[in-house]
Amino acid sequence: MAEDTYTEKQMPLLDHLVELRQRLLYSVAALFVAFFVAFYFSQELYRFLTEPLANILLEKGMDEGDRRMIFTDLTEVFFTYVKVSFFFAAFVTCPIFLTQLWLFIAPGLYRNERRVMAPFLIASPVLFLMGGALAYFGVFPLAWEFFLTFEVQSAQAGNLPIELEAKVNEYLGLVMKLIFAFGLCFQLPVLMTLMARTGLATSKGMAEKRKYAIVGVFIVAAIFTPPDPLSQIGLALPIILLYEISVWTAHFVEKRRAQEEERMRAEATDEDGGED
Repeated sequence: MAEDTYTEKQMPLLDHLVELRQRLLYSVAALFVAFFVAFYFSQELYRFLTEPLANILLEKGMDEGDRRMIFTDLTEVFFTYVKVSFFFAAFVTCPIFLTQLWLFIAPGLYRNERRVMAPFLIASPVLFLMGGALAYFGVFPLAWEFFLTFEVQSAQAGNLPIELEAKVNEYLGLVMKLIFAFGLCFQLPVLMTLMARTGLATSKGMAEKRKYAIVGVFIVAAIFTPPDPLSQIGLALPIILLYEISVWTAHFVEKRRAQEEERMRAEATDEDGGED
């Protein structure tokens, strides 16, 4: 029905393209502004990412002056700061991108469709933040502690010391990979609930395939995390919990959808009876 949409005006294709271009310009402009601000604080941001490793080295008795990271290319540190700045800028401006996307597609949706989509646009960045926070505060200290156990501090007969000399860009690559892996995996409830809402999946089917899902979760965790059991378990257990939450939310969505369909059938019956 026409009254279910924001506007009754049918926009030509060219107007849609112009509006899309405008929305993209707003989003990209916000990204560039955030990037330059983040680049100004890039050293502090990178120091924030290295803090879990620095704290572990300090606990091991290493003096603050002995803690260091190395680079073997003259441009390595500069481009690492660029990557750090873009990483934080993209994260900060993600809600802006989602808002502009919503403002573009919302006028073409019915009221019930807007009611369905809006919560997911809010939940998606929140869940990504939760996944990244779990990686930073929970997994990084455990994983770095595990990897540092392979150091050999003193030379023995026929052996040489094995000590960590972390490279700037390699450390950043590992950190970003883990944060993105945890953030993306935390989108599971959003994906599964949307599938249940559109009828592509059911709570009963997800519950019956639980054992296969658990095996798949550990395979995904093994792919996206470093080859240590702590990181893999740290990613797998939250995803399994999120899968169980997805089953519950899918059941709730199915119940709501059944109630709406029953209400619509009742209204159609009343209208037919009124016409008779």
